[in-house]
Amino acid sequence: MSDYAKDAWRKYLIQLQAHPLRTKAITAGVLAGCSDAIAQKIAGVKKIQFRRLFLLMLYGLCYGGPFAHYFHKLMDALFKGKKDNTTVAKKVLLEQLTSSPWNNFLFMSYYGLVVEGRPWKLVKHKVGKDFSTIQLTAWKFWPIVGWINYQYVPLQFRVLFGSFIASCWSIFLNLKARSAVIKNA
Repeated sequence: MSDYAKDAWRKYLIQLQAHPLRTKAITAGVLAGCSDAIAQKIAGVKKIQFRRLFLLMLYGLCYGGPFAHYFHKLMDALFKGKKDNTTVAKKVLLEQLTSSPWNNFLFMSYYGLVVEGRPWKLVKHKVGKDFSTIQLTAWKFWPIVGWINYQYVPLQFRVLFGSFIASCWSIFLNLKARSAVIKNA
């Protein structure tokens, strides 16, 4: 690792220790923005849509990072920091039955209402139509991520890990959506 990268990582760790909520919120926002910029380029957008990028960064900053920060603290408190297989399975199950559906519903609503500027009636219809498919797809992928996160990732890095994987997941979903559009063309 270069000296620059080592120094940046050291500074990040200092901020994470001194200001965990703020650091996780900013990290989630930056990763959401990077993910959207990559997704836009993959989708063939000629000029980056900065309004969309900003609104997704805002979502990560104001909701994604803070929600994950408090959720992981709550999970650690509920299960007293245990990492045995039974406890990890319970954490993953609880997460998948509570925060996963909530986060998918909230993101779909935010994206429709705020990012796309659609009226509630249209957003409600789209969420009703697509939610179960999205949630079922999430349940095929995110439990593995949750298991790794709870079993191997220290508490202070769980939001960073989850935000990074969520960024990759967004790019993957964008590729899937794009391939479906190309296939149907």
